[in-house]
This record gives sequence, C-alpha cells and structure tokens, in this order.
Amino acid sequence: MAYWLFKSEPDCYGIDHLAAEPKQTTRWDGVRNFQARNLLRDKIVRDDTVLFYHSRCKAIGIVGAAVVVSDAYPDPLQFDPQSPYYDAKSTQSKPRWYSIDIKLQRVFNRPILLDTIKQIQALESMALRKQSRLSVQPVTAQEFNTLMQLIDD
Repeated sequence: MAYWLFKSEPDCYGIDHLAAEPKQTTRWDGVRNFQARNLLRDKIVRDDTVLFYHSRCKAIGIVGAAVVVSDAYPDPLQFDPQSPYYDAKSTQSKPRWYSIDIKLQRVFNRPILLDTIKQIQALESMALRKQSRLSVQPVTAQEFNTLMQLIDD
C-alpha cells in the first residue's frame, strides 16, 4: 500500500462533497498535469490511501482520508466537448488523461494545516513542501505516520 496527497479546492469539490456522494465514492477526474497523470495512471492502485487536501481556502491543509477503489481508467471528461476538461488530442484508442475512484475513509475533526506541516522537521522533504502546486503527490509511510500523529479524533 502507498500513500498519496490529492489537492482540491473546497468550493469546487471538497471533502464535504465526497461525504455527500452516494456510497461516499467519486471519480477523481480533471487532472491535466502530466506528472500527476503519470502517478494516477502508473503508480496509484486499489487500496492505496489518499490524504484529501483543501487548497485555495482559509484553512489550507489536509482535511480527511480516502481509499483508492479502482484501477486507473481513461478520464471520460477528455472526450466530452462540453467539458472544461475536454482534450481534442485525446482519442478512445490513445487517451491522454486518467482517473481513479476514491471512497471516503474519514473526515478529520480539524485540518492538518499547511502552516503546521511546514513547521515539522520530519516533514521537511515532503513533496507538498517541494512541489506545492502538483495536485497529486506521493507521501512516504514515515510522512503519513507523522501526519496521523497530529490527528486528535
């Protein structure tokens, strides 16, 4: 099992949206960065753990956890001309973008704030601190365990 951090803006799709989904499951789609796409397509597998991260909001940080419940598959939005995620260069035989499905595990009582993460020496090598704009990032087991120690619920 591996650990990942997925970023989303809570006004677009936040942890509360995931909690309200049927079976608390959703497709993680719309990723349009090649590095993040490669992680979704080639590295992330069923049963991996996802830390759900809210960005561009007042309380920037990790707000919950989910589990990956599908293998990667072509993101259907890339084929929909009405979608903002449409990609005219993608074809059914050669898709460019991938999705996975995630299921909510838990919503944290309080977020693990980015400011807190930046203050913890054990997290100094975390991808979040190095490549802050990447929407899908790996998290090491040591980093995950350090973060879980900060949860008080």
